[in-house]
Amino acid sequence: MKSIADVRTEYTLAGLDEKDVDLNPIVQFDRWMNDALAAHVFEPTAVTLATATRDGTPSARIVLLKHYDDAGFCIFTNYHSAKGMELAENPKACLVAYWGPLERQVRICGSVMKTSPTESDAYFARRPRGSQLGAWVSEQSRPIADRDVLSTQLDAATARFNDQPVTRPPHWGGYRLAPSTIEFWQGRKNRLHDRLQYVKQGGEWKIERLAP
Repeated sequence: MKSIADVRTEYTLAGLDEKDVDLNPIVQFDRWMNDALAAHVFEPTAVTLATATRDGTPSARIVLLKHYDDAGFCIFTNYHSAKGMELAENPKACLVAYWGPLERQVRICGSVMKTSPTESDAYFARRPRGSQLGAWVSEQSRPIADRDVLSTQLDAATARFNDQPVTRPPHWGGYRLAPSTIEFWQGRKNRLHDRLQYVKQGGEWKIERLAP
């Protein structure tokens, strides 16, 4: 297995050239995700989600990317959480994936909407039972007195479903970010990094190179 230093050098020397990237940024993202998986990058699907309130106050946190295709990039969460409330006020956001050992970053910005109940149900059904119960227990982002509150609510949720299938809470589901811009960043020597940005124009993607 290659060392992290070997992997970093390999990708840094290779760089990022317009002739080598796919015209579809989703395909290009998939290539980079597969490279991260092959390199055993820790938590390769972890991305930063940046949101803002109606008045523009920003916030960011790490979430897990669960699905992506030409329609967009999907995460799942509590709709009543801080990020959920911010997305209700201002349905625009950015996702940032960072794979340090490869010196690669992808920045994805666009509009956000909820996934359909059917999509949310399908993903929820695949979650571990403990995570399903946790979705009923946690009033995400709200103050609680102590951890005993969570234990008590978990006991109640466990008793409620009593080995029956756990249904999806109505306040829990997915968001899909439909990108308008996607930027691929590849680290290079002398901090003269490669930055290729895809911009959606009239349903088509235009690629442009940005100065580092």
